Amino acid sequence: MNREQVGPAPDRGDALLVVDVQNDFLPGGALGIAGGDAILAPLNRLLDAWRTRGLPVILSRDWHPAGHCSFHPQGGPWPDHCVAGTRGADFDTRLHRSPDDLVISKATEPGRDAYSALDGTPLAAELDRRGIRRLFVAGLATDYCVRATGSDARRAGLDVVVLRDAVAAVEARPGDGERAVGELAASGCTIVTTDDVLAAMETPG
Repeated sequence: MNREQVGPAPDRGDALLVVDVQNDFLPGGALGIAGGDAILAPLNRLLDAWRTRGLPVILSRDWHPAGHCSFHPQGGPWPDHCVAGTRGADFDTRLHRSPDDLVISKATEPGRDAYSALDGTPLAAELDRRGIRRLFVAGLATDYCVRATGSDARRAGLDVVVLRDAVAAVEARPGDGERAVGELAASGCTIVTTDDVLAAMETPG
């Protein structure tokens, strides 16, 4: 896949959405993604630069009730994970956070699952209220919640930029991560790296 240009440097009208960087999705967690913590260094560099410009950061999180329909005991596909109020549902402490970040909780109803940060949440309305037209997306997991979020954002009419080095995949089947990136690109998402975005932010004019 050819690297695409970032386009205009991030500015008013842009937001950075960090998807589900929670303990249960990182190595050692209930649904730990092998190598998932490798996204933290590039992501944190971008978060620091992003906040220096005063641009909005949004953090999504799985926030399941106990006994959620997605869990194995209820016939779902996943082990218990990201149960609201538990350590597994907490954001990883290495993630650079700010009190100003908007936190979006998803899949909060016992009988309904949701991968997308726009599914059953106030995120779309909040983006509209803030005048956000372009969404930069990073986080976990490429082949599930990142893919669903990017696809939904495109359907909502947003420009979407996926940060290739700041996402990681579950890889239930080998190649799922690359296939997800391909699907996002086919839906109209721009695929770049955090270095591409940082370079655009540093370019005068």
